[in-house]
This record gives sequence, structure tokens and C-alpha cells, in this order.
Amino acid sequence: MSTFTMTSNSITEGQHHDKRFSFNSFGNDGDNISPQLAWENAPQGTKSFAVTCFDPDAPTDCGFWHWQVINIPASTHELAEGASANLTAGLEMRNDYGFNGYGGACPPEGHGVHRYVFTVWALPCEKLEVPDDASCALVSFMLNGTALAKSTITAHYQR
Repeated sequence: MSTFTMTSNSITEGQHHDKRFSFNSFGNDGDNISPQLAWENAPQGTKSFAVTCFDPDAPTDCGFWHWQVINIPASTHELAEGASANLTAGLEMRNDYGFNGYGGACPPEGHGVHRYVFTVWALPCEKLEVPDDASCALVSFMLNGTALAKSTITAHYQR
């Protein structure tokens, strides 16, 4: 049996990612482009995918959600670089910046290296049953409770 795996031409496990994937506000001057992500070998019974990006090192009590895309059809196996805000399928949820879509890395100046955990989730349902304005915490709760499998790439960024 093959392992459910995510790959990327944009980011590399354990490596600093390019500034073009960082946020373009709060004193940061990135391009806020979502990275290319691809996945293969989804488990049997997969009916949709979700993609998330989470910073567990954010100076909050609960981390920081940079991106959540749900209801990606099972026939989709890649999000192209810059796909956020241009998706033809899937639903981009509100991130912790307060808008729907990808919000890039933006650790506080001098706060050190932050990890950005990009995850693809294989789901047994075509649609995750959450309100369109669901909080990141609720979406995360539902993903963790229903996923058949997941795969991650953890990139780093520092200002």
C-alpha cells in the first residue's frame, strides 16, 4: 500500500521558504502568494480534500491559521502556486488575518524562526459540514475528527 504524500515545488520540508510566500502587511513586504502543493496516493474512500497552513509558533495562546481550503474535489491532486483567490473548486475559509484565502508568513520582527505546517487532509465526505463563516478552530476540529489520512510539509520563515 502506498503512503498518502504531499509534495511541493515551492516549499521544502524543514527549509526557509521564499519571501514571495510571506504576507504583505504588518511591516512585512512579501508577495502573499500561496505555494504549489500536490498530493498522491489518497486512501480508499476519499471523497474530498482540505488544505491548511498553521503557525504553531505564533505569539498567541492558540497558534495562527494562515490558510484553510475545504471541499476540494477528490479528482483534484494539486493547487498551483498562486491558486488562492483563484480556485475553481473548493472553499477558502476565513484565516486568522480575518479574510478568506491565503495569508502568508508574518512572524513578529525579531521573534525568531516560525514553522508553517502545510497539511493536506483526505476526507470521507464530499463536503465538510461547517458554516461558511466557521472559525478556524471549528474547521480544524472537524478535520481532525473526520480525516482518513493527512500529510504535511513544514516550512520555516523568519523576519
